[in-house]
Amino acid sequence: MMTTQTSSRTDTGRPLKASRLRARDIMRVGSAGLRTRPMRVFLSALGIAIGIAAMVSVVGISSSSQADLDRQLSALGTNLLTVTPGKTIAGADAKLPEESVAMIARIGPVQTVAATGSTETKVYRSDRIAKGEHGGIGVLAAKENLPETAGAELAQGSWLNAATSTYPAAVLGSSAAEKLGITKVDENVRILVGKTWFTVVGILQPVPLAEELDNTVLVGWDAAKTYLAFDGHPTRVYTRSADPSVEAVRKVLAATANPQSPNEVEVSRPSDALAARNAANQTFTSLLVGLGAVALLVGGVGVANTMVISVLERRGEIGLRRSLGATRGQIRTQFLTESLILSALGGVGGVLLGVAVTTVYASTQRWPAMVPAWASAGGVGATLLIGALAGLYPAIRAARLAPTEALSAP
Repeated sequence: MMTTQTSSRTDTGRPLKASRLRARDIMRVGSAGLRTRPMRVFLSALGIAIGIAAMVSVVGISSSSQADLDRQLSALGTNLLTVTPGKTIAGADAKLPEESVAMIARIGPVQTVAATGSTETKVYRSDRIAKGEHGGIGVLAAKENLPETAGAELAQGSWLNAATSTYPAAVLGSSAAEKLGITKVDENVRILVGKTWFTVVGILQPVPLAEELDNTVLVGWDAAKTYLAFDGHPTRVYTRSADPSVEAVRKVLAATANPQSPNEVEVSRPSDALAARNAANQTFTSLLVGLGAVALLVGGVGVANTMVISVLERRGEIGLRRSLGATRGQIRTQFLTESLILSALGGVGGVLLGVAVTTVYASTQRWPAMVPAWASAGGVGATLLIGALAGLYPAIRAARLAPTEALSAP
């Protein structure tokens, strides 16, 4: 251990000044006490690490979720608008005109239009299932260009084409396929739709921007008219527009879809729902960050407690250093450095743990792992601040001990 000796006068009669500790000596002296009490250091640093890990992982998971949302919106696009019938003035369910799809397609910036129509038909895996056990699966008539417009992709099989859309062929949404117990597609897989057997030709993957398709059976527009008494009125119209013109198209969609009663038309933007869901998650994230801050504060109290006990146990060492010439400032610096090192160990460990938790969780959700640099830097910075505050009182207390008082302590 380095000591600093002074005497009142030199041979020339000039007073001596206490020498300054170099940064390397400060770190060596400050870490000496930690090396002699490894278990206590570990437990105190663990308290800090838990708080920092909680904060970093919560921020990291939230950022990973946001990155995944941005990736989804980039892939799926934010230019999808949907048109659905609302309510009449009398409160009854309104209907979109049969020609609404064609009229919407005439809007200049609109790039593509597709539609689905409800058939009010029940679907069963076989004719041996009771009529009430249909699992809430809907049956929709669908236009042939629905997948590219709504952003749907096939998991198996093929989509309805000009030939199959006129015959009893069906494509299942992801949830509908799961409920019906259908995991593969071939010519022998059939389902009972109403009173007609339909061959399953495809299964969709989950559709993020059109979740209403997941729990449905989709059949051709003409086939629905032929076999399911479909009236031809669309119940949901999907449109893709040029990105700069989305809001302009949104303003005229209702009047275009139903010129006689635009007030009976509802227009929505599915990507807004995803963004709103993420905003709700951000609110929950703020709560979890607050809980992490409380855990960090508790860790700081643990560091303060460790440092106070260290001062009490090491009064003999403090007295010896003071009698050999160490100044109050050097004693104060020693214990404050010790507190900072202890907190830094917990901070760095907590950041690493938080990054690991974020990476593991993001991988299970198939998200890109994302931990903002400010979260890691802020975590370490917070621990240093906590360490400085926690070690300030013990450091001042140690510096105030007189050499005789400290050496006489049992």
